[in-house]
Amino acid sequence: MSSFALRVRCVSKRGIVAAIAGFLAEQGCNITDSAQFDDADTGAFFARMSFRSEEGKTLAELESAFAGIAEKLEMEAEFFDEAAKSKVVVMVSRFGHCLNDLLYRSRIGALPIEIVAVISNHMDYQKVVVNQDIPFHCIKVTKENKAEAEARIMDVVEESGAELIVLARYMQILSDAMCRKMSGRIINIHHSFLPSFKGANPYKQAFQRGVKLIGATSHYVTADLDEGPIIEQDTVRVTHAQSAEDYVSLGRDVEAQVLARAIHAHVRGRVFLNGDKTVVFPPSPGSYASERMG
Repeated sequence: MSSFALRVRCVSKRGIVAAIAGFLAEQGCNITDSAQFDDADTGAFFARMSFRSEEGKTLAELESAFAGIAEKLEMEAEFFDEAAKSKVVVMVSRFGHCLNDLLYRSRIGALPIEIVAVISNHMDYQKVVVNQDIPFHCIKVTKENKAEAEARIMDVVEESGAELIVLARYMQILSDAMCRKMSGRIINIHHSFLPSFKGANPYKQAFQRGVKLIGATSHYVTADLDEGPIIEQDTVRVTHAQSAEDYVSLGRDVEAQVLARAIHAHVRGRVFLNGDKTVVFPPSPGSYASERMG
């Protein structure tokens, strides 16, 4: 049996869930997981349902049959195969902890992604990447060649068929044009628990302030630096006895975990943009199971 998911967004009104559930039952589908949210402030409704097609209906057949209901309820609806892996381009500079973590999670199936290319403005990780049979592209970026460099980046994205760009500690600011073109399809990891300690060396700022928690934030990239809708955050406790170097080491562990969880939520269709915020539904049972357990 095929395992599919449906995600919908529309204005909140009576009968939405009943219409979806009734449709899936009529099509021979069994709902295995469901989440919904009504935003009382905006009047928007969001839902995601995982289901099994027990009578062999294909995605195309389901999409076609659902079109009338979607039109009637004025909803944005998207069906997708939960077994399919999303194609991802990872971008990195000189800090490789997030890149290495994503390469490993992808290799064992812990993240349902296929890394189709790695782009860097340095050569540090070329060997690591090509040894895993993944194309590596070194694209230097300067003030003078920024437009040309971004055009080359977009060529890689389009030629590889990538659906998502992941900035795994890529230390270059993307242009407004690229952010707009890839809106909702670029995820960044920020080495701070936003909105605190913005700017350069946030771990040093945290150390100087004597904080007891440090963290990381993963968010969608927008033209406003580090102001994009937040997908995932986490923290780790620190004490007065630890050094700024300890903060960096602990912080890097959190960054890798937070970025991986944000990517998982995005590719599983659990994230909905909601103005400047996001709606993030919890993972379905079994969605973190990997191909190589233990």
